[in-house]
This record gives sequence, C-alpha cells and structure tokens, in this order.
Amino acid sequence: MNVFYLFFNAAVLAGIPILFGTLGEILTEKSGNLNLGVEGMMFMGAVSGLAAVFILETAFGIEMNGFLAVFVAVLGAFIAGAFGALIYSVLVVSFRTQQNVTGLALTIFGVGFGNFFGEFLGRFSPVGFMRISASAQAGFSALRIPVLSDLPVLGPLLFNYNILVYFALFLAVVLTIFLKHTRWGNNLRAVGENPAAADAASINVSRYKYLATCVGGGICGLGGMYIAMVTTGGIWVHNAVHGFGWISVALVIFVLWNPSRAILGAIFFGALTIMRFYFPVGIPTQIFDIFPYLVTILVLVVVSIRQNKEHRPPALLGVNYFREER
Repeated sequence: MNVFYLFFNAAVLAGIPILFGTLGEILTEKSGNLNLGVEGMMFMGAVSGLAAVFILETAFGIEMNGFLAVFVAVLGAFIAGAFGALIYSVLVVSFRTQQNVTGLALTIFGVGFGNFFGEFLGRFSPVGFMRISASAQAGFSALRIPVLSDLPVLGPLLFNYNILVYFALFLAVVLTIFLKHTRWGNNLRAVGENPAAADAASINVSRYKYLATCVGGGICGLGGMYIAMVTTGGIWVHNAVHGFGWISVALVIFVLWNPSRAILGAIFFGALTIMRFYFPVGIPTQIFDIFPYLVTILVLVVVSIRQNKEHRPPALLGVNYFREER
C-alpha cells in the first residue's frame, strides 16, 4: 500500500507542470490560436521564476521566506510566459504569420532563452550555478493541513502536496467555469469557432485573441517554474523542461479541450512519465517516454471515428482571421 501512495503522489507531482501547460494551451486554442510554443514559454517561465528569487536574494540581499518566494516566482514566471505569448500574438494576430511556424519559432527562442540565462546567471552564484536558499525553497515543500493531512487514506493521497499543486487544481476549476458559464468565456469560444460571426456581434476578436493567448502563455510559464522550483529543487538544470511542453500539447487533445478533464489527464500522463521508476520491467526508457504520445494518437483515432462535435477543437483553430474577408 505504501508503494501505491508513493506512486500516486509522484504521479500527481509529475503531472502538475503538464497540467499548467495544458490549461494555458486550452485557453489559447479556445481563441482559435494554435500556439506550439508551449515548450518555449515553459522554459522562459522556468528560468524567470527561479531567477527572480535568485536575483533578489543574491543581488539585493533580501531574505526570502516561503510565501514571498512563491509569490515572486509565480509573478516572474507568469510575466515571462505572457511575454513569449505576446510575441506570438503580435506576429499571428497583427501580422497574420503562419501559426505553426510561429509557434515552433517561439519554442526554439524560449529554449535558447531559458538555457542561456540559466547558465549565465549561474556565474554570479558562489556555487557556480543558480540556486535559491533553503528558506525560499521551503515555500515549495509539501503543506501540512491540520486534521486533513492526518486522515487514514485520504490524507496521504490528497493532502500531502505543495501549494502549487492546489493552485493548479483551483485554476483548472476556475477555467472550466469561465469557459462554460460566463459571458466572456462564451465570447471567447465564439471567437475560436467563428470569428466573423463574433465580429459581427460586436465582439472584439483581436482583443480576445491577444488576452487569451497572453494569459494562456503566462499559465504555461507557471508549469516551467514548477519544474525549476519543485522538480529540480530550486536549482537550475540545463534543459530542465525536457519535452514537458510537447506532452502538454498532446494532453490538450487527450482531454478534448476540457480543463476539468485535464486534471485526471495530467495525473495519468504524469504516471506514464514516472512509471519506469516504480515498475521496472526491462523495457528501454525511450519506450516509456513515448507512452503519452501513443495514448494521444489512440484518442485522436477514437474522436475521429465518433465524429462528436462536443469533442472537437474550435472550428477555425489555427486559421488566421482577416476581417476584410468577412
């Protein structure tokens, strides 16, 4: 039973950065923008969130307690991810560049941005690499919730995680409510389904695309920051994100563009990524790494066969909107 607890906890922790990336990309794609730069925005969020805390501690001598470190890291990562998405938005929405090519270029830029500044800032650390203090790192450790953490089965399963885990779950619920039960969410979905009709209904298509894409990019940045702060323990590791952005893009399809389903999907994909550590069966590591993508392909096949409109992407996903052709 203890092995099951450990495996489930590890699956949740491994799935949270994927969940952040998935939620950000779902919000982006609901506007009709297909941003394949999730990996790049996660890299930008990873290095910026870690660097924000590192610089305040090293250059300004500010003592970072747990709460302050979390706040600064979240803010830095969100701004960096949103900035990457803003570059994408300007090119795609304003200059109408090809979305797939622009997203791939953002990935290349973001990966280079993260690795360059991660290595560069490490030169100013006494230990030779970027690392935050133990007091700052404590803000990203597991919370102990009175009474709930001591429950016999539910305690270790549900109430043994850091604050970013609960924030990601909360964000998934909020995003679900926003898209399905608010006027702004309905407007955003209309922009992704039929921007010409939305424009005719006096909905500012460009504004919705900009906002959804930039906020979505900021959320993706939080996924990278989670990896830097939790997975690698507040230490910059070269190529730390290592494909999690692409898994997030795959998970968007797997959960059929539904934020609430993304919670279970992220845990499932997280379990696939760490399964080899708990159930070694002599299979090469590379085989385990392709499991998430194989499952996504199966989902795509099933969705295509069922032809269910509810489970399809926005009708004009990846198609630029030209108002003059309305």
